[in-house]
Amino acid sequence: MEPETSKFESSEMLATYLASTPLLDESWRMCSHANTAAPLSFAVDRVGKVAYLAFSGVQMVDCSEENCRTLVELGSGANGIFDGFCDRGGGDQEPIMVHGGLLQAFLCFFHTKNFQNKMHEIMNECKSVVVTGHSLGGALASLTALCLLSSIKATSASVHVLCITYGSPMLGNKAFSQAIQQERWAGNFCHVAGQYDIVPRMLFAPATPIMQELSILFAFWQSCMSCTATPSVVSQLSYASIAAVFDTVLPCAERRAMEDGETGRGLFWPFGSYMLCTAEGAICLDNREAIVKLLYLMLAKGSVDSYVADHLKYEYYVSRVCWHFLQRRSLTDVCSSESSNDAGIALALRSSGIGFQEAVYGTAKNCLAMARQSGCRRTIQNAKMAVSLRKFAHIRVQIEWYKAFCDGSDDQLGYYDSFKLRSTSMKGNRVNIYRIRIGIFWDKLIDMMETNQLTHDFHELAKYVNASHSYTLLVEPLEIAEYYKTCMHKKKGHYIEHGRERRFKIFDKWWRDRKVGDEEGNPRSRFASLTQDSCFWARVEEARDCVHLITGEMDSGKQAFLSSKIEKFEQYAIRMIERKEVSVDVLAKYSSYNLFRDEWNELKSRMQVVLPSRLPVSQDRMVQKFS
Repeated sequence: MEPETSKFESSEMLATYLASTPLLDESWRMCSHANTAAPLSFAVDRVGKVAYLAFSGVQMVDCSEENCRTLVELGSGANGIFDGFCDRGGGDQEPIMVHGGLLQAFLCFFHTKNFQNKMHEIMNECKSVVVTGHSLGGALASLTALCLLSSIKATSASVHVLCITYGSPMLGNKAFSQAIQQERWAGNFCHVAGQYDIVPRMLFAPATPIMQELSILFAFWQSCMSCTATPSVVSQLSYASIAAVFDTVLPCAERRAMEDGETGRGLFWPFGSYMLCTAEGAICLDNREAIVKLLYLMLAKGSVDSYVADHLKYEYYVSRVCWHFLQRRSLTDVCSSESSNDAGIALALRSSGIGFQEAVYGTAKNCLAMARQSGCRRTIQNAKMAVSLRKFAHIRVQIEWYKAFCDGSDDQLGYYDSFKLRSTSMKGNRVNIYRIRIGIFWDKLIDMMETNQLTHDFHELAKYVNASHSYTLLVEPLEIAEYYKTCMHKKKGHYIEHGRERRFKIFDKWWRDRKVGDEEGNPRSRFASLTQDSCFWARVEEARDCVHLITGEMDSGKQAFLSSKIEKFEQYAIRMIERKEVSVDVLAKYSSYNLFRDEWNELKSRMQVVLPSRLPVSQDRMVQKFS
């Protein structure tokens, strides 16, 4: 029996994965190399079929400038590069926005021939790519990884992308964070943040009061990264200037930590997973509210001196994370707890550097407990959805029975047209109620998945991929029939472009992204039980509408355009029938498809247009057989 739990559900498992493989060591090695050997650029390395792409932390991006700190819409600001990702915005939703200066820095790389060549090489020759970067380079790495994921989504390429950043500033607004979560890409991003490093926290604060101080700080950090630190740079780093930054950011971080996670008004939000590092170990979290709170609580234990040094300590943190993973440590300070959950939280707090005797221990403990409970709730919700899915099995059976009844009926209308032309039919009206009920169930499931209430790989579980696909093939013809029965195409336009429910588009993507077995490419020996193109009937309706439009069209150019559309569909339908990818209801004597054929052939005869009209002998015989 298939397990309900996710293979990579929790951020804890991501932390174990990173610490137990060379990924952290290798990605930091590449960051360090890029900092010294490729300032203002990036470095690429290949290890077998794995590519490492590292952006230098030495970049010409001034995060202190107010105009650079302004959020810009990712879709319009990037000229369509992230179109597949940004399509989630619009309507009443908050637009997806990112840091304007960092986006412009990324676009400067993106439009260079060198960058384009490297991306093409990686996409065509590698199975996996690790995109990484330190400091400002981490934000560029995140945008590059997002660009790759958007491209993979559009092209269905089989390249795996993982982004690991070190001391990176936050990048986008809440809608940006939510969109990444809804795309199920949160697990593709891991942000390593030092205990006192102020850069991952600096965008909690407005830049205006500390613009000059931030400029001096970044000049100092970048000179240290590239090993070009000079006395003049160091001399500008006065205690007063660095204290001003700390004293501005800390209270802003505290205010953000006190806000409610859902209604917080902050401009910038964390996305993906965060690995918060100390000398004692690391905590890995993917809950936004918990990340914000821990970022504040850990910084509050620091000092003015510690935050400056911490931005340059990631080699040390990486070595400590890997070392602690290999050590079997005793829990002497939590042995009094009878709960293994409490022990786990206590160990995590110990790794964060927050001791049980400290005043903030209770707040931090509650924060981690909330994050852990949300992970447990996802697994429980998975189980509940499995139970709900089984409860809807009888509805599927009833609809299948209705289809069989319609396909075998003496009226020879078939499944689609029987439902579309139903009047007071008790059977048809009952099936319509089933259609609505089961649609509500799937919409609820999608909403739970997109609000992070289900496990992160829920959409990859075979049970739900197969069930959603079967639902689409069985029920979407009914959705199309209802759409045209109620003449919605006259008010909104044709179904595929203007009326198709979002759930069906999501299920199509799940089906495309599944692992395909060899047996699925075998030719069919008989007609499919369900037409394999769930939008087939919508294409039929659109083709019939084109036939009717030609009748009254006087413009020869428009007639030729409509004829071309009809011919294209006609050939598509012939291929579907030849491959037996349609159900028998398509071939019913009085089906909408056969009505289309009759109308189109009659129109061609009337207009004396010489167009390919011969149907394969096999199709003519098939139609006769089911007439």
